[in-house]
Amino acid sequence: MTTTPTPTPVPTPQPAQQAAVKTWKPITAGILTLIAGTPTLIIGILISIGTIMGGWMMGWMMGWMWGWISAAVALPIVLGIISIIGGVFALQRRVWGMALAGAICALPTPAIILGILAIIFVSLSKKEFA
Repeated sequence: MTTTPTPTPVPTPQPAQQAAVKTWKPITAGILTLIAGTPTLIIGILISIGTIMGGWMMGWMMGWMWGWISAAVALPIVLGIISIIGGVFALQRRVWGMALAGAICALPTPAIILGILAIIFVSLSKKEFA
């Protein structure tokens, strides 16, 4: 006598196992962060170049002092770089913490409302990030 094997039941996916619904919030947050961060980076670079050139034109001693001022002006450059990196991560829906850091760094820019909206959208879409 031959016996036929009993079929194994296929488990049905539970709601928690299904993929998270993708919304517009991370994409919008990424775009807002990039829009706020890019001009900040460009302005920081231009201020640094102007500061270094002004010190160079005033002579070596003033150039040394202007170099220190230029180091203090590097803050917009750092904020702009972090904003751009965070905006890219938000667009990719990867590394939620970096996307939030980018949105926070977009806050102290001339486009403060964009930074506020980016923080809200990244925070609301935490579940969508891998």
